[in-house]
Amino acid sequence: MQNLENRLNQLEDKIKEDSFRKNKGLGNEVGYYVFDYSAEHELQVRNRISYLKSKYSQNSELNIVVYDLYDIIIDILEKEGFLDICMEFEKTKGFSEITKAVNEMLRMEEDNQSNEIIAHIKNNTKSGSIIFLTGIGKCFPILRSHKILNNLHQYIDDVPVVLFFPGKYDGQSLMLFDEIKDDNYYRAFKLVD
Repeated sequence: MQNLENRLNQLEDKIKEDSFRKNKGLGNEVGYYVFDYSAEHELQVRNRISYLKSKYSQNSELNIVVYDLYDIIIDILEKEGFLDICMEFEKTKGFSEITKAVNEMLRMEEDNQSNEIIAHIKNNTKSGSIIFLTGIGKCFPILRSHKILNNLHQYIDDVPVVLFFPGKYDGQSLMLFDEIKDDNYYRAFKLVD
């Protein structure tokens, strides 16, 4: 992988391209991209995302919408009154059981719009936006990146989606933290090398 700073600069150049924003030139594929990086650079990537969102906030041509998946999960749990219950449940049943319970509550196994995270993203994204998905590392193992991409792919197909992934993506499989193999995912393009 090239120097991260160079790759982040390429990311900005890429999202400014008209063809990127309009999902053109992808052989009729929906514009789903992965920007992978070493987890040790998480704060640098977060800072650049914040900078880009702020820089282009007044630009009607480049509306960046950032969804931190971890924050969405916490907000949903709080809204439903489950956050404190989850903490107690984890103490008595263990982390693997709370992971299953949260997945069921979020309807992560359902490939439909009743999936809480997908509904949140769909309901809060305007046409012409660029979606940045962050927080994958913070969500593990409650939320798996291939699951969110597969589900989102069914409902968001008119705007480009960039998944910021702390690990490696080789165009076929996702390796979280360069160690944990996720299921294969073939629909996304590597945004920059």
